[in-house]
Amino acid sequence: MHYARFRDPAGSIRKGRYDPETETVAFGDDVYDFDDPDIDVLPPVDPSKIVCIGRNYAEHAAELGNEVPDRPLLFLKGPNALAGHGDTVTAPEGKDRIDWEAEFVVVIGESCKDVAAEDAMDVVEGFTCMNDVSNRDDQNREQNWVRGKAFDNSAPLGPVVATPDEVPDEASVELHVNGEQKQDGHLGQLIFDVPTLIEEITTYLTLEEGDVIATGTPDGVGPLSDGDTVEVTVEGVGTLEHDVRIP
Repeated sequence: MHYARFRDPAGSIRKGRYDPETETVAFGDDVYDFDDPDIDVLPPVDPSKIVCIGRNYAEHAAELGNEVPDRPLLFLKGPNALAGHGDTVTAPEGKDRIDWEAEFVVVIGESCKDVAAEDAMDVVEGFTCMNDVSNRDDQNREQNWVRGKAFDNSAPLGPVVATPDEVPDEASVELHVNGEQKQDGHLGQLIFDVPTLIEEITTYLTLEEGDVIATGTPDGVGPLSDGDTVEVTVEGVGTLEHDVRIP
C-alpha cells in the first residue's frame, strides 16, 4: 500500500491511498490525479524531527575524504526543513556549493524508546524518499551542521509512503538532475542497516509517530545550480521531484 498527504480543493488536509498505476490519490469517494492543480501534494508525514545519518555508505565517505564511522553518525533537521513533492527548494544566499544527497527514509509508526534491533521493524510504518540538500560552505566550518544541513526547506520529502511489503530488502536509491543520473546505490550498501539505526537512535531519543530517519546517501553527490530539477527514486516507493532556486 502507498499513501499520500494532500490539501484538497476545500483546503482540508487529507491522508489518502495512492495508486501508482493510475497516479491518483483517493480519500473516501473523491479521487484526484496526483498532478491535479486543484490539490496540493504535501510531505507524506509531519514529523517532530528528522533524524539523519551521515556517512552510511562507504563510497560516499570516501568521496568526501572522511573515515567510515564506528557507530551511526547522527544529526537532526527540524520541521522547518520540510518541503514536498513539486516544491521549489530555495537555498541560503551567497553560498558557493549546495549539494544533492538522495536518501532512503524510514517512517516511524508509533512512539518508541529503547527498541531492540530484532524488534525494530515493529515500529516502522513505511518508507519514503528525501533529498538531504546540503550547504557545504557552512557544513565544512562547523561540527553540529545546523547551518549546513538544517536550513529551511532543506529536506524535500515524499511523494508518498510505501508500506514495508512494497519495498525490496535491497531497494535501489537513485538521483537524477535535469534527467541525468547522478547517484545509483542500494540498501545492501548501508554500513548500518535500518534495525541497527533504530536501536541506536532510540537508545538516546524517543521517536514519535511520524518521525523519520534518513539513512544516508550513496556516492555521487555534487553541486546544484539555480533552476535545476531533482528526482529522487526509491524502488518500491516512487519518485520525489523538486526544483531548486539558488539566489
